[in-house]
Amino acid sequence: MKTVQISLNSIDKVKTFVNIISKYEYDFDLVSGRYVIDAKSIMGIFSLDLSKPIDLNIHADNEKELGEVLDALGPYLI
Repeated sequence: MKTVQISLNSIDKVKTFVNIISKYEYDFDLVSGRYVIDAKSIMGIFSLDLSKPIDLNIHADNEKELGEVLDALGPYLI
């Protein structure tokens, strides 16, 4: 598992973020304070405080897959 910080401060960013990570079969969790939600859930994401950076837990199996995900999520990384 790898944890990175991301910024999802607009509706368009949330939609494209969910579209990107939905292509991958493994799990993604967003952590904001004491809340943990499935990162593939648009409704769940909108329940978080999007004005601050959010931790993204990526549950990838190997380094190659993790690298692909991080490249795809480049615009959202802090």
